[in-house]
Amino acid sequence: MDLFERWESNVRGYARTYPTVFKSASNARQTDEAGKSYIDFFGGAGVLNFGHNNPKMKEAIIEFIQSDGIPHSLDMMTTTKRDFIAAFTETILEPRGWDYRMQFTGPTGTNAVEAALKLARRVTGRKQVIAFTNGFHGMTLGSLAATANAYFRNAAGVPLNHVERLPFGHPLEGMEEAYADPSSGYEPPAAILIEPIQAEGGVNVADEKWLKEIRQFARDRGALFILDDIQAGCGRTGSYFSFDGMDLDPDIITLAKGIGGFGTPLAMNLNKPEHDKHWSPGEHTGTFRGQGISFIAGKVAMDYFRDDSFMADVRRKGEIMEKRLKKMAGKGMEVRGKGMMQGLDTKDGAFAKKVVAECFENGLLIGGCGSEGRVAKLIPPLTIDDADLKEGLDIMEAAMQSVMEPA
Repeated sequence: MDLFERWESNVRGYARTYPTVFKSASNARQTDEAGKSYIDFFGGAGVLNFGHNNPKMKEAIIEFIQSDGIPHSLDMMTTTKRDFIAAFTETILEPRGWDYRMQFTGPTGTNAVEAALKLARRVTGRKQVIAFTNGFHGMTLGSLAATANAYFRNAAGVPLNHVERLPFGHPLEGMEEAYADPSSGYEPPAAILIEPIQAEGGVNVADEKWLKEIRQFARDRGALFILDDIQAGCGRTGSYFSFDGMDLDPDIITLAKGIGGFGTPLAMNLNKPEHDKHWSPGEHTGTFRGQGISFIAGKVAMDYFRDDSFMADVRRKGEIMEKRLKKMAGKGMEVRGKGMMQGLDTKDGAFAKKVVAECFENGLLIGGCGSEGRVAKLIPPLTIDDADLKEGLDIMEAAMQSVMEPA
């Protein structure tokens, strides 16, 4: 680890949380170079929904490479992109009766959010965006302006403008009148940007009724309704989208992380056609919009959603996780989540940090999130087997007890 300390930037973060050198990984386990195995409840911050080195994806990728497939294509047409688009349309869009245009924005979630905000401003001719307390949307300046965390925002070094913030989950009482009053100082918004489940913000789950009120609020203001499902989507909650079944009719959906399947980068926005037509060719661009390996793996991922069997299993495992977390929660602590995204709010950042460290020492990778990192967030691969899930929860329960009752 001395080489990393000597040569890698001081900005590295996860390397400090997990101070070992990992060498290999399979499904829900990572192994370091000393041979120690770790159960992975972190899942690449939500990227590895289908596990490390998913065998079906690996086989398809190897065949793709050996046949001289096109790994990089900007936004040119390729057979791999065509196959992905066809599979996503058939498996995800058509069963829901949805008509969206797929915009491949670049490799990461922040690229997707930047593109969504730019399009909303183009469509409406407005500047202001409404975001929410505890929201996280990315680290580049546009998406960072919509991110609430002061630690991340303070690193920008410049003003982060054109975003107003409302309290997540709270009633909109009075806001309709405020935005309708030309003397209120509130400008009509271009968009309302919201995560149905705030992952980094503390696993805060928005109520369906409230989300519908926000959707109507956007519609009444002539603003685009943008749902950021970058971490909570792609099957994480027991349905492909975290907001499935709510009839929210978003104008734009931002996706990334798990959509690439294998851990390789891919981000994609779903834009309503009437909004997407406002783009001019090449107006929003990026070098890595045609990642062939991600298209290959992402197409394989669609096989998990051909019927409800895989999602039913995710919901079953999610119930196991929720039940165990409620058992281990101490007085005043709160369990929140949906499906296989579960969080234990310890109400104490220092305590949660000790739990994360104790878990690591005993072979479990979990992360902290929310205000002061006080929420222990569990996002294991959806493909984790029951034995590893149980063992990981056992390790976490022992860690909780150890930190609560130090020897």
